Amino acid sequence: MNDSDNIIAYQGYPGAYSHLSCTRVFPGMTAQACENFFDAMFMVDNGEAKLAMIPLENSTAGRVEEIYRLMPKTQLHIIGEHFEPVNHCLLALPGTRVEDLKTVSSHPQALAQCDGNLKALGLNPIAALDTAGSAAELAENPSKTHAVIASSLAAELYGLEILRENFQDKSGNTTRFIILAKDSHMPTLDVNERFLTTIMFAVRNMPAALYKALGGFATNGINMVKLESYMESDTMQVSSFHLDVEGHPHDQAMQYALQELHFFAKTVRIIGTYPAHPFRLSKQMKTED
Repeated sequence: MNDSDNIIAYQGYPGAYSHLSCTRVFPGMTAQACENFFDAMFMVDNGEAKLAMIPLENSTAGRVEEIYRLMPKTQLHIIGEHFEPVNHCLLALPGTRVEDLKTVSSHPQALAQCDGNLKALGLNPIAALDTAGSAAELAENPSKTHAVIASSLAAELYGLEILRENFQDKSGNTTRFIILAKDSHMPTLDVNERFLTTIMFAVRNMPAALYKALGGFATNGINMVKLESYMESDTMQVSSFHLDVEGHPHDQAMQYALQELHFFAKTVRIIGTYPAHPFRLSKQMKTED
């Protein structure tokens, strides 16, 4: 086995939420930190890593638009998804009292998601590039009056103490990650298992092209769970689409729907079929209740 066969790449500092997701889903693999999404994805594309754990959307912050622009530039496939609940922790040097704190640093999104609790403690927020990076900086430059907002893994890695768990103002903040590989790993069709298929496509230049391209999914009873548009080229004239549907390409209803999509689309690329994460079922059951 090559060393790269045991590496999963992610963007961010060690201790980032992407790193935490890697350790939870693939505890036996070596998680490799990368400076940006491009580097993480192309480690897999170049055979330097077997997998990449990439955030696609967050329930509070919305989609990570950069990923939609990067995917067409690779030949990677989605082989799975993971939903990670975001547990923001208030971290400080061991022995620090909350009453002694004056400032707190973290990524702007994390600061915004903890704004109410920060104001309640009278802490002044300082924006930083990364949650885990803030933890690393505090460990390197100790201050008893300064805290950071980061993951529990960051506390473990950088020797910090968790003063408050679930420090975010609202519960339920969740990030959806996609797991990328160089090979497709098409799972065997099982009627008792729920699958998702992710498709990238661009429609022809004709009236109602998108409506017609998606019509086959409606007439064949295929549920669409996500549709995102993005500009793939610099001309600002051609829109491409990212589509998630519930179904497996080997299912007859999906085959009919895909035939119609191919007829009205200029390009179609299936970038992954994978089992739906249990989080989806739990959310659906709560909605139905």
